[in-house]
Amino acid sequence: MQARRTVRQLVHDKGVAVYTVLPDETVFRALEVMAEHDVGALVVVDEGAVVGVFSERDYARKVILLGRGSRDLAVRVVMSGDVVTVGPEQTVADCMRLMTDNRVRHLPVVEDDRLVGIVSIGDVVKAVMSEQEFLIEQLQEYISGGLR
Repeated sequence: MQARRTVRQLVHDKGVAVYTVLPDETVFRALEVMAEHDVGALVVVDEGAVVGVFSERDYARKVILLGRGSRDLAVRVVMSGDVVTVGPEQTVADCMRLMTDNRVRHLPVVEDDRLVGIVSIGDVVKAVMSEQEFLIEQLQEYISGGLR
């Protein structure tokens, strides 16, 4: 049944590469990568390990509003460092709970200490809506079949 979609299914259906940045790269370079790939966040990796997330929100709040420049500022200075990750077998509901409880909009997907994807709040909302539509269709079929 579609109602218990896993993160693995979500990442597979999304079919998008995970874009990363190194902690010592400049904020300007990170913004270039984000613009090039039309994404709102990058996973910050160091020697293959997830060490942070850099998002448009980090840029707005920790660079622009504080009057900092992005050309010489390292990503490590402004990234969100307390990274909440999710495993591929966790559910969409798990993602929603983690995002809500931790007030984050992006969850790197990690399997065997390896980055395998990223899930955004938009991905989760779309999945929840899809699940609800599926359940409504099933109920409508059940009800109309029962009235015959």
